[in-house]
Amino acid sequence: MTTTLTADVNATLQQIAELTAAGCQIVRVAVPSQDDADALPMIAKKSQIPVIADIHFQPKYVFAAIDAGCAAVRVNPGNIKKFDDKVAEIARAAQDAGTPIRIGVNAGSLDPRLLQKYGKATPEALVESALWECSLFEEHGFRDIKISVKHNDPVVMIKAYRLLAERCDYPLHLGVTEAGPAFQGTIKSSVAFGALLAEGIGDTIRVSLSAPPVEEVKVGGQILESLGLRERGLEIVSCPSCGRAQVDVYTLAEQVHAALDGFPVPLRVAVMGCVVNGPGEAREADLGVASGNGKGQIFVKGEVIKTVPESQIVEVLVEEAVRLADEMGAELPEELQGLTGPTVSVS
Repeated sequence: MTTTLTADVNATLQQIAELTAAGCQIVRVAVPSQDDADALPMIAKKSQIPVIADIHFQPKYVFAAIDAGCAAVRVNPGNIKKFDDKVAEIARAAQDAGTPIRIGVNAGSLDPRLLQKYGKATPEALVESALWECSLFEEHGFRDIKISVKHNDPVVMIKAYRLLAERCDYPLHLGVTEAGPAFQGTIKSSVAFGALLAEGIGDTIRVSLSAPPVEEVKVGGQILESLGLRERGLEIVSCPSCGRAQVDVYTLAEQVHAALDGFPVPLRVAVMGCVVNGPGEAREADLGVASGNGKGQIFVKGEVIKTVPESQIVEVLVEEAVRLADEMGAELPEELQGLTGPTVSVS
């Protein structure tokens, strides 16, 4: 989700471009004011990826988003004034425009009626809220719906989505809302998404971090890649802390990752610090190094091609990665073009 003022069209489009470059495939923009609603037509037209309008409080902005040509509209029934009274009109407008609606239920803004019934935002309360609002649309023949039932507790969130998946066939948008700072939020999101996606539950995801949105996209992409749901990009296989390590594997792995960040070819690169697991891991990777005694054996596609001093490991790995990409006909980033000789610098 963008963090710019949506009314600032240029800033919003710039951030959408950055998110797209990071791997985002759908983007949501907040529409809390009339100025934001007025900006939607230009943003929806010029964005490289589908734009979803995020609507709270005022139903009139739902119609503005539909008229603007947004790819979908997210509504939070728990905090939209007199939402139930507007469902027929919204359903008709969305149906005519072919605009999907996401029913987005959040633990922090659950319908007061359900909070009173359940006492708190339980999985059952979240699901009942979502399905009740869906039923209002269904009464008017509208079924182009996606549902989310987000909670900040991954255990509650997982239970809610499992229950929801049992009770409906609508596409589901997964999220651990207000997941926290980057490290904590990444762990919570990974646990929840991993459990559900491995069961086949979930169609889209949003990682919610107290961090720049590009970081959210990177985490989400890594989760999908780890589950085999998105083509893998650059993957670094490297040693954990270990008394057997004979090189500074922490620094070495970071240097390799930094040097190959954004590499256009999906590569598994093994950066190993000792001779116990190193050769085996390096052979299994596309490219790798098994280090020891100040030297590194460089592996390409399972074969040792050379042994180099520790000081040259990163340089040679980059050279070989570029060579592999060139053989595959990949277009390299400008900063990597021509890096195939011994003068490569990664400092």
